[in-house]
Amino acid sequence: MDKLRDKHAIPIANHGAIGNLETIALVDTAGTIDYLCWPCLDSASVFARLLDREKGGHFAVEPDLPDANIVQMYLPETNILLTRWMAASASIDLLDLMPVGNDVDDAPPRLVRRLTCTRGAATIHVRCAPRFDYGAAGRRAFVTTTGADVSRGRFDHESGLALALHGEASLVADDCDLTAEIRLREGDTVSLILSNPDDVSLDTGALEAIVEKDIDYWRTWSRQSRYRGRWRETVERSAMVLKLLTSRKHGSIAAAATFGLPEAPGGVRNWDYRATWIRDSSFTVYALLRLGFQSEAVGFLHWTMDRAQACSKGHLGVMYALDGGEIADERALDLAGFEGASPIVVGNEAKDQTQHDIYGALLDATYLGTKYGEPIAHDSWMAICRIVDQVCETWATPDSGIWEVRGPKKHYLHSRLMSWVAVDRAVRLAQKRSLPAPLVRWSEVRTAINEDIWANFWNDDLGRFVRAIGDAPEDKAVDGALLMMPLVRFIGPTDPKWLATLEAIGEDLSDDGQVYRYTIDDGLPGREGTFVACSFWYVECLARAGRLNEARWNFEKLLAHGNHLGLFAEEIAQDGSFLGNFPQGFSHLALISAAFYLDRALDDGGPKAWA
Repeated sequence: MDKLRDKHAIPIANHGAIGNLETIALVDTAGTIDYLCWPCLDSASVFARLLDREKGGHFAVEPDLPDANIVQMYLPETNILLTRWMAASASIDLLDLMPVGNDVDDAPPRLVRRLTCTRGAATIHVRCAPRFDYGAAGRRAFVTTTGADVSRGRFDHESGLALALHGEASLVADDCDLTAEIRLREGDTVSLILSNPDDVSLDTGALEAIVEKDIDYWRTWSRQSRYRGRWRETVERSAMVLKLLTSRKHGSIAAAATFGLPEAPGGVRNWDYRATWIRDSSFTVYALLRLGFQSEAVGFLHWTMDRAQACSKGHLGVMYALDGGEIADERALDLAGFEGASPIVVGNEAKDQTQHDIYGALLDATYLGTKYGEPIAHDSWMAICRIVDQVCETWATPDSGIWEVRGPKKHYLHSRLMSWVAVDRAVRLAQKRSLPAPLVRWSEVRTAINEDIWANFWNDDLGRFVRAIGDAPEDKAVDGALLMMPLVRFIGPTDPKWLATLEAIGEDLSDDGQVYRYTIDDGLPGREGTFVACSFWYVECLARAGRLNEARWNFEKLLAHGNHLGLFAEEIAQDGSFLGNFPQGFSHLALISAAFYLDRALDDGGPKAWA
């Protein structure tokens, strides 16, 4: 397998994502699974070749067709991935899925790889090489049973973790790996299943029923979408990504599927995103509600209210583990890193930061959830009141901001803005639902925050809003987060002072429509790429300002930067490659919002300011 000896990293963009609402695997365009945490998204990795080609582990399925053209696609309206090798001598299809099953199923998690020869004949080389506990040593592989039709192998690790591989192939133990060579002729189908050791072997009929059931699950889910606009397939694929990031067991929503993928080439910005950020997940709720997916939005709000009710003083954490527990402190792993970007850390110390904006995101999602989902429960409202009271006490204090700057706290405009959102949505919710609340005090605070923003963040000399309060030159810069100002209805999208700020963002942060979060020195080495979510926010702001042709052109160019499956990472490098963790929820929810508004504006012949 010459491909596996290649020392160059497989580009982040060369991957599709599959999952079972418990964890997510990445499959590269050559059919190799080179990223998977097992059994949960925030468990230790068993495959992480994407982060270390020598120690990370992988699961390769490689037809002996060196001159084949390879194409990859999702089965329509599903998260089931098809990789196809097409050569003059043969054509091989590989179907990859992680069956979701029913809520009542007690079946263990499974990774199913189904190979079919559609023409000719070919030999398939298989190597399953898991590396438990983020590539730690102390593992072994052995074949447990071999029958006439099914072979079964097992991987054990000294920690007690174990996996089983079974299917219609003669498995061979090769040190820590299991290998096989499978000869397929036209019409032959062979399946390999990676699961827990206690899983039963499945015959062809049972496995076919599982595959068909999974297809039906995803299609039933995706057809709930109410979006029928110009970019329907693109929007629905983004919704499918957001669904993959949800936990069916807990209701939480992960920020991204991965850890350790760099935000700057070769640098140290290699964070762990396998957690639930209150901010990101609340924005996800907004995107899903727009499309008609109520159950996921309601599930997350229930999960969040459980966290909020446990906070007697109304102070939520920035992020939580998927099960609602605390995030671990950062620790470095012994992995080489994607293209040498290191250190690779798991855990996330941003959990200890103060970020005022999370409350605005949560209250906005709660307000919409009660409008399009279900009424808020009494205990949840009491928790919301404690949160809003806490915002009223702390909004004028500095924090670390949306971008989680690892340096001194500052007074950021975006944090002020979202504090205003928190109080505003609470006032609106109390009034619309006749809920008990200190409306006079909350309304006075809402006015005070509004006045503070205009007094301290509007710069008369520059003729624009600025990102932070301070005397340093960088505090007078604009910031991609300012694009939220009209999107949360703080300022009209055609207000002259906003348009001046939008123009400054275009001049200072935009690179041909792709927008950087900021251009200031944040104290960390390396140059980030453009931030995909900010780029889509910019599109929506252009559309709301009436610049529809520019908005559409920028939107179409951004879509062209998605990968072959329509997936996005967090950032785009100057050469067009992906940077940051993948697939990234923030990127896809911003895409949905931009597509939703732009499509309506184009149909109506102009912007709808408060749509």
